[in-house]
Amino acid sequence: MMTSEIPTPERVNGVKRLINATRYSWQGLLATVKHEEAFRQELLLLTAALVATPWLAQSWFHAIALVGSVILILIVEMLNSAIEALVDRVGLEFNELSGRAKDMGSAAVFLSISLAGMVWLVSLTQRLL
Repeated sequence: MMTSEIPTPERVNGVKRLINATRYSWQGLLATVKHEEAFRQELLLLTAALVATPWLAQSWFHAIALVGSVILILIVEMLNSAIEALVDRVGLEFNELSGRAKDMGSAAVFLSISLAGMVWLVSLTQRLL
């Protein structure tokens, strides 16, 4: 009986691994920008946050919280997009588990937007009052 082994890629270590990981990360970012409209909209939100933060932030920590809350939205959006792409790759026909996975990813985005909204709302309230 013959067994066929699945070829595994050669393991890379050190600087070469770091270079490859960086390249794959950039490919992921560029693919997200190209294929995900919500991510592009959230990048515009990040741009607005970067402009508003110097006026609004009362400290470096506060600035990091303001900008970080928007970056968190981008991170969660990318994870949600990855879940959706994987579910669609498995099959486009309706499946309860697939729908649940997509809904959970969407809920995670909603929660990250809610958190950022609270951070910004409290900050604006403190600044204006």
